[in-house]
Amino acid sequence: MVHVIKIGGNIIDDAIKLDDFLNRFAKLDGPKILIHGGGKLATNLAKELNIEQQIIDGRRVTDAETLKITAMVYAGLVNKTIVAKLQSKSSNAIGLSGVDGNIIQSVKRNHPTIDYGWVGDVESVNADFLQSLIDNGIVPVISPITHDGKGNLLNTNADTIATEVAMALSETNDVNLRFCFEKLGVLTNPELDGSWLRILDKNEYEWLKDQQIISKGMLPKLENAFRASESKVTKVEICHADYATEQGESFIGTQII
Repeated sequence: MVHVIKIGGNIIDDAIKLDDFLNRFAKLDGPKILIHGGGKLATNLAKELNIEQQIIDGRRVTDAETLKITAMVYAGLVNKTIVAKLQSKSSNAIGLSGVDGNIIQSVKRNHPTIDYGWVGDVESVNADFLQSLIDNGIVPVISPITHDGKGNLLNTNADTIATEVAMALSETNDVNLRFCFEKLGVLTNPELDGSWLRILDKNEYEWLKDQQIISKGMLPKLENAFRASESKVTKVEICHADYATEQGESFIGTQII
């Protein structure tokens, strides 16, 4: 089983929580890939530089100046911090963006009514390259910066990258895809942590979305989760980072079916 784990949310912003997660991740047996977002660091830096930020349906609009910030923060500081911490825990990680090794090639988003700027939609994943790394016991740590094959960087949703990587590897492997953040799973009451669902299917998701119980950043996360669950990916789950590496009855989270 190949474990593809996406980490984001407040876990990235909290050094203690991130370290706790990486301790567990480093001990996880078998081939594994970690995909991360950028937390609030990019937003905070943009604010300090007086660069206005716009989020639409949980997705960041990326103008030229914002692209510089996201590339520096995601592919630089956050990525290398995670890799350094994993190395200190005897996990032989390698920090990559979608640009490196042509791991992920994207196309600049062409939306009929919204200009998302330098935002990428994934076109292809170099699964052979990733397979060669994990076959050699190397742990890829992937940041959400991709390229278009024409020399341009693109800011790409980390949940989408995790989904595409899991789907590409599922052609030749059993894959467990987990989206991990600061909640126990998908909540039926956003204000109540105990309201997490063990299982979520498409019909219930659509109802929760219509009632606006699920909104903002959870929308792209769940759209990706359902896309993965409808492919060859063996299992798709959403959970708290504390349960990112738990198996069997000790796992707490929402399975997407």
